[in-house]
Amino acid sequence: MTTKKNFGSKGWTPEQLGSLAGKTYVITGANAGAGFEATRVFLSKGAKVVMMNRNADKSTAAIATLKQEFGSNADVTFVRMDLAVLDSVREAAKAVMEKIPHIDALICNAAIAQVAKQKITVDGFESQLGVNHFGHFLLCGLLFERIEASAGRIVVVGSNGYKMGLKRIKFEDLNFHKNYTPWNSYAQSKLAQMIFAYELQRRIEVANKSVRVQVCHPGASRTSLIEGNANLTTKLLWKLLSPMAQSAEKGSWPEVMCATEEGLQSQKYYGPTRFEMVGPIGECPLEEFVLNQEEAGKLWTLSEQKTSLSWSP
Repeated sequence: MTTKKNFGSKGWTPEQLGSLAGKTYVITGANAGAGFEATRVFLSKGAKVVMMNRNADKSTAAIATLKQEFGSNADVTFVRMDLAVLDSVREAAKAVMEKIPHIDALICNAAIAQVAKQKITVDGFESQLGVNHFGHFLLCGLLFERIEASAGRIVVVGSNGYKMGLKRIKFEDLNFHKNYTPWNSYAQSKLAQMIFAYELQRRIEVANKSVRVQVCHPGASRTSLIEGNANLTTKLLWKLLSPMAQSAEKGSWPEVMCATEEGLQSQKYYGPTRFEMVGPIGECPLEEFVLNQEEAGKLWTLSEQKTSLSWSP
């Protein structure tokens, strides 16, 4: 399988963007890392950004930084949401529906990774699966009506970690009560996100709805994703490898592209094309097991049950 440089030898860059005035982008996990850098790109082009973050203090500081860079009139706001708590997701989605009349793209950017020891959320999920998949599944479902009315997009930020671990959803032991490892549980959570995204694509196409769903990954980017939860060995390994990684700014480009670029296709996977880690942004290889419709249907039904959301796009 090979990568494709769809946008020339330099790949896609924000330089290809025109004005985004009048557009509204909702981004989870936007007070740092790739989400923050994506916010910067959108604001630089005149768009409105709604951050959905867990930490209010960090969000306030991030907004202050952005207004200092782009001026006091920069249209960036914050809705508090903890993806690990389904009731928090419901409250945040309600606030967005009440305050935001138009959504051009919902970007599912927030994630946790490499949680050293098994943690269970208040809703009973292994923490990475709970935050990365179930929280975003519920959010997408609750905001879908607004996104559809806007003929908007849903962008799911996956990870090449989906190709690691078991390469399947461990339905018989979702929480890894037996033999928990940070890598296997993280890989499952990102695989679940991607399976969900491609299944959502299929259901939207069958229903002839106007929402587009795109899937991307940031490659190897210097963000704080691993720093907070990983064990010491993983942190040390990342410290050794990080000089070879790209900046968080470049790590944000795939999600910005997927939120704005015309002509992107379904059942595709976009990100850095050099070893799928760094380099020009374009189309990357996608493993066939991610598109298994039987597993996707099973995951969709389970996700509806676990989030108490009956959702037919």
